[in-house]
Parts: sequence; structure tokens; C-alpha cells
Amino acid sequence: MPHGPDRTENGAAGASPAPYDFEAEVLALLPSLRRYSRSLTRSDTDGEDLLQDCVEKVLTRRGQWRGLNLRGWVLTIMTNLYRNGRRQQGGRSFVDIDDNSHLAAAETDNDPLQRSRLETALNSLGEDYRTVLMLIVVEGYSYQDVADMLDIPIGTVMSRLSRARQKMTSLLAADNVVTLRRPR
Repeated sequence: MPHGPDRTENGAAGASPAPYDFEAEVLALLPSLRRYSRSLTRSDTDGEDLLQDCVEKVLTRRGQWRGLNLRGWVLTIMTNLYRNGRRQQGGRSFVDIDDNSHLAAAETDNDPLQRSRLETALNSLGEDYRTVLMLIVVEGYSYQDVADMLDIPIGTVMSRLSRARQKMTSLLAADNVVTLRRPR
């Protein structure tokens, strides 16, 4: 349904309008955005705050979206909001992720400590490494997409991902407990 002449957010004619179902598309991204915000902040509470700030900024700047890769555009906004917040905070330290036992998740492994080990390993990664790991491994972005979102060279993305995987592997291997059995 047309809403009059094409206008940008500030009212200038000529720019293409945001799609009619823009809000629905943003709403569909919320689970992915929530995961990413929590991985950045290492906290459910701070992650929710970052998510809300991001959604607010996305909705108020919808006229700036050019119709290509909404998910990438929104994740770039979230990453920049997080970085700007970190700069404003200065040297504050982080606390561990809040207890997420209230979230439903299917247990697929017999090791009850595996989730705790994984959480600890992820939290031990530096911000740059954790961001690249989450965007590529969890969110499924390509190296080039991540390079564009974070405004870094693709080689840096590949290097950070490799180092993040190596550190995760060594941290998780160091925590494994091997039971000793008597040979038969």
C-alpha cells in the first residue's frame, strides 16, 4: 500500500523507502541478535541492553538501509554500538555470563560440565577473536561478510578465526578428564 511519495527519514524525496515488512524482518532476526549480543557482552543483562539499543537504532534509521543484507547491516550496527560502549566504559572488567539454567536446551552429551567448559573457554577469548568466531561459526557468515561488517581485511578475519579455534581446542582439551581403567 503506497504511503505517498518516496521520502527518506528526513523527508527528502527520491530515496527508496524501507520495505513494508521491515519490522517483521527485524523481528525474525531477534534470536540471532540476542545470541550475538550476549556473546559480545558476556552477560544476559548487558546483552539485552545492547539488543534493545540496537533494535532502537535500526528502527530509527530504517531509511538508511539500502535493501541489501539486512542481517549484516543490523549486526554491523550492533558491533559498532558495542565497541562505542566499550570505549566509553574505559577499563571496566567483565563478569561471567549469568546463570542460564532457566533457558531450555536439549542435552545431547553425557558430560554435565561441557556447557560450563565451553562457556569458560568462550569467555577467555579476547573480544576480537570471540566476535569473529561467533559471526562465522554460530551465525554462519562468510569470511568476506565478517570482514565487511567489522571493517577489517579478510586475512585478519581468517587469522583471528584460526587463533580462536586453536585456543578453544586447547582450552577444552585441557579441561577434559580422562578416566583410567584397568586393562583387561
